Amino acid sequence: MKFLLAFDFDHTIVDENSDTWIVKCAPEKKLPNGLRNSYQPGHWTEYMGRVFLYLGDNGVKEDEMKRTMTTIPFTAGMVDLLGFIGENKELFDCIIVSDSNTVFIDWILKAADFHKVFDEVFTNPASFSSTGYLTVQDFHAHHCAKCPKNLCKREVLKEFLDKQLEQGVSYTQVVYIGDGGNDLCPVMFLKKGDIAMPRQGYTLEKKISQLAQDLSPVECSVLVWSSAIDIMSYLKLLIKE
Repeated sequence: MKFLLAFDFDHTIVDENSDTWIVKCAPEKKLPNGLRNSYQPGHWTEYMGRVFLYLGDNGVKEDEMKRTMTTIPFTAGMVDLLGFIGENKELFDCIIVSDSNTVFIDWILKAADFHKVFDEVFTNPASFSSTGYLTVQDFHAHHCAKCPKNLCKREVLKEFLDKQLEQGVSYTQVVYIGDGGNDLCPVMFLKKGDIAMPRQGYTLEKKISQLAQDLSPVECSVLVWSSAIDIMSYLKLLIKE
């Protein structure tokens, strides 16, 4: 009996968007209008590439970025939840599927000593260049029309489950925890025995309830959470069963 917990990162594990939090490093803690308005829907990674270039041009160094990123707050109850999962790792495999980047997630998890809770992190690869600039790439190329061009979370989830199955690991239940519009695609991939946990008041919850109103509800069960304590209560019931 093993469960897979798949987490989004921004507004789910942390209570902010890590990509916009980094703007605190910019001169006057804001971006020039031209840069801010250069974002095109579905092309977030390229936009962040320009943001990192701007920060680098303004002399923002790696240590300052790291200091800023490790002050990002965790979502209410999340520290307790991750502690609980860490104590029960024999029952839970745990992955992150995020539109953030490897550098930010690594810094944040390691600073709070939660990196061992997660078995794998699927996010846009980032690194510092020889000149000290942070650079970021698309996670993968895919053919899903519903998702931003750099990341289809359904594809990531499906590939992970397939790979685990090849190694003889099948899960009693998949629990998907997220908040955003790009979390709907993997939620629609979940089966009858699985559960989607959208954050209350966020886009994912609204999209799931819209589907129910349109009489094409998702196949999995849905449990809304506002604090990660709600998620922990559910997991405690799960392992009692």
